[in-house]
Amino acid sequence: MANHNYDENSITILEGLEAVRKRPGMYIGSVGTKGLNHLIYEIADNSVDEHLAGFCSEIYVTLNADGTATIKDNGRGIPIGIHPKAGIPAVEVVFTMLHAGGKFGDGGYKISGGLHGVGASVVNALSVWLEVEIRVGGEVHKQRYEQGKVVEKLHVIGTCRKNDTGTTVTFLPDGEIFEKTVFKAEAIKSRLHETAYLNPGLTIHFEDKREGSQEKITYHEPDGIKAYVKDLNDGKETVCDIVYYKKSEEGIEVEVAFQYVNEFEENILGFCNNIYTQEGGTHITGFKSKFTMVINQYARELGILKEKDANFTGMDVRTGMTAVVAVKHPAPRFEGQTKTKLDNPDAGTVVSSVTNDEVQLYFDKNLESLKSVIACAEKSAKIRKAEEKAKTNLLTKQKFSIDGNGKLANCESRNADECEVFIVEGDSAGGSAKTARNRKTQAILPIRGKILNVEKASIDKVLANAEIKTMINAFGCGFLEGYGNDFDISKLRYNKIIIMTDADVDGAHIDTLLLTFFYRFMPELINQGHVYIATPPLYRAELKKAEKDGKKGKKGDSVYLYDDKALERYRKDHASGTFTLQRYKGLGEMDPEQLWETTLNPDTRILKQVEIEDARMAAEVTSMLMGSEVPPRKQFIYAHANEAEIDA
Repeated sequence: MANHNYDENSITILEGLEAVRKRPGMYIGSVGTKGLNHLIYEIADNSVDEHLAGFCSEIYVTLNADGTATIKDNGRGIPIGIHPKAGIPAVEVVFTMLHAGGKFGDGGYKISGGLHGVGASVVNALSVWLEVEIRVGGEVHKQRYEQGKVVEKLHVIGTCRKNDTGTTVTFLPDGEIFEKTVFKAEAIKSRLHETAYLNPGLTIHFEDKREGSQEKITYHEPDGIKAYVKDLNDGKETVCDIVYYKKSEEGIEVEVAFQYVNEFEENILGFCNNIYTQEGGTHITGFKSKFTMVINQYARELGILKEKDANFTGMDVRTGMTAVVAVKHPAPRFEGQTKTKLDNPDAGTVVSSVTNDEVQLYFDKNLESLKSVIACAEKSAKIRKAEEKAKTNLLTKQKFSIDGNGKLANCESRNADECEVFIVEGDSAGGSAKTARNRKTQAILPIRGKILNVEKASIDKVLANAEIKTMINAFGCGFLEGYGNDFDISKLRYNKIIIMTDADVDGAHIDTLLLTFFYRFMPELINQGHVYIATPPLYRAELKKAEKDGKKGKKGDSVYLYDDKALERYRKDHASGTFTLQRYKGLGEMDPEQLWETTLNPDTRILKQVEIEDARMAAEVTSMLMGSEVPPRKQFIYAHANEAEIDA
């Protein structure tokens, strides 16, 4: 039964707002695009919590032409009464104090994703300005904040219908905090669509009003996570129907949908209280372990596995599986504010129990589907054994010591925390880099040409590739957990793996091939922030003579320019003929001093850290761009060509 007593007494204060602007990464993960988009998710998730409480059916998310974002819902509206402890309106408590909200105790919500109570206040603190409007009791109330501080007290700005209730939040992200303040629509749409799948009774409207990217779309998925699995498998050959079950035990609701496709991969997405748990957690572990146990039990009962046979591994059983595992927990524990892993033991226990009962109930009635699933496991086990044999043969033929790893010019230090390895293309760039580097902490690993596209290759071809073998051995941590389970990131020899290629099309292609390899075979390198891309300059401009006013530099002054936009700005600031321009076609054209100054020196270089904002989109886009199917790749490129940009 929904609790209608949601008023100023429902808002509990734990502590005041402080230090968010100093350490934004603690609250939103990063100050890049991922963190920027996270601001929208924090506010939208509050509206979703209203839906879970039974009071919100519509959410509107708008990217405005002026760079602001607006999130509107038809929930009850944030309480506006004077908070009994703080002596200020409850809405002001929500937006100006950390750990304050309706999600503690019994006052506001029984199920919620944002149990830390920091979302609204953090968004406020990281915005140039934020305005909140609350429709309640036939009146529209408004308050305005700037960088988290109240600049307008809560006041009435108009009237509305008595039954028109809800909250509207508009904010402008602060360019002093974020690297960029341009929201990425694709990731936002993916997140909103995902939310609609998880909440069949909710309708979410998205609108982009920005020039050149105008768009309107509505997400409503009455079939819920069954529709999610169906869409994830769109275009793939399915081998059984979608299996779905939903059940509650011990106050925890478990909802699962899965289906098998004829592909050698697994795709399991976990959610808790609508929050995507990218790193899984107890609910995923409970599902995987119990499902593997049940399938092995059936395989023996049917005589497919004999007494002498080893059980199918979890990887065997899940090969070809697409699954969504969603739980609703009254008191979830997440690792970190960005909620990437669920840590409740009782969630794993309940998911395991429900899976045991419901999966057996389904397969007892659907024997053909069971046989199809076991056939996938048999096929996977056969391939796994062949690949493990191939891996053993290939990797034992050529073993390298840390200092004799092919062409690796290793660093002197063995302290991984201070060491970094640069992957460079070609002997010319490699030679310059070896000369320019700091030998104590910087290693250079030259590769020859473009490495294998692992998205199109079988595992034996991947392992036979000389460049890939060299990288695997140089890094020291193994590869792809699941193929022999030998990946151990604690053995990584370098804290930073830096891709350093020429600033041209070929260099970009090599970057893409390397990133595809890391993403598919060493994903933890990316997930734990070890992969970077160096940013070498495109030009070096040097003044031949001083400008007349003498304010724009003297003769001999030089500057490195990292893209064509920077060159345009330089040309505008300096008269034609007053400077010489050197265009770097490749890293090999720089002398060691220039390479050190621009690309290797930690004090002056520009590094781009590789991160995955949306794991689901990343998997889909990687498969599409690097796979064998040409039409969807062309369609994607045409659709997104105008979004391409060069970061300086």
